This record gives sequence, C-alpha cells and structure tokens, in this order.
Amino acid sequence: MFVKHLNENWRKQNVRTTYMAKTGEVKRNWYVVDATDIPLGRLSSVVASVLRGKNKPTFTPHTDTGDFVIVINADKIKLTGNKADGKIYYRHSNYPGGLKSVTAGELRAKNSRRLIENSVKGMLPKNTLGRQQLTKLHVYGGAEHNHAAQQPEVLDLTNLI
Repeated sequence: MFVKHLNENWRKQNVRTTYMAKTGEVKRNWYVVDATDIPLGRLSSVVASVLRGKNKPTFTPHTDTGDFVIVINADKIKLTGNKADGKIYYRHSNYPGGLKSVTAGELRAKNSRRLIENSVKGMLPKNTLGRQQLTKLHVYGGAEHNHAAQQPEVLDLTNLI
C-alpha cells in the first residue's frame, strides 16, 4: 500500500507534456530581407523557415507560428550556374496544347516577384497551412516597401546562409 502511494506521487511530479502553441498566443514579428546578390535557393530556404516559425522555440508543426517577411530588391537576386537559361518553369492552361514555359532568367527580368514567390511556395507544406503561411510573404522588386508602420527588423542572413 505504501509503495502504491509512493508511485502515484512520483507520476504526478514527473509529468512532462510537450508545449503546443495556439494561434492566439503567437507573437508575430516583421522582418526585412535584402535579396541583393543572394542565391535564390539560399534566400528561399531561410524565408520559408521564418514563415513556418522554425526559428522559434515555440514551433508547432500543425499551427502557424511564423513571422511576416518582406523581401526587397528582388530584381537583383542571384541565379548561380546555368540556372538563368537552364531552369525552366512550366504551367498548363488545361487546354490542348496549353503548355507554357519560361526560363528563370526571363522570369527574373519580367516578374522577379513571382520567381521568389514560386521558390518559397515550393518549400512550404502543400496544404491549407502552407497557403496561409505564404500570405505572410511580401516581395518587392525595388528597395521601397509599404510596411514601415509595422517597424520591421532587418533579418541578417550572413549567419543563416
């Protein structure tokens, strides 16, 4: 009888539960990333990680715990190797013969925002949570952005890349 009582108290003292963040408890920060001369894949992996919230100790896989990210100077992103000519993006209009293709260099010249958005989108989960996290990404071709009121912090990529 004494041993049973001792074991019950031991269980109550050593209960450890995993912390699960709730949507209302998450504090979201705003970060600015300058994409000048940074390789596309390196930038996209860091941005996707921040959008998911994997840089926080409160990361929960099934909850959106990520921060907002503003990417500026998307026109000056670096494509290494032969990616400007060799990397091809495809899309289809669902009509016969409706396959469209564009190279990464052409897409950077025409719409550099879409180049970064597609790259980050590919690194997020393919479900409603991933689509929700992608709405926190804001990409601008130049150095100006419309989010000065949120007082974004500069995200230093030198130690993350």
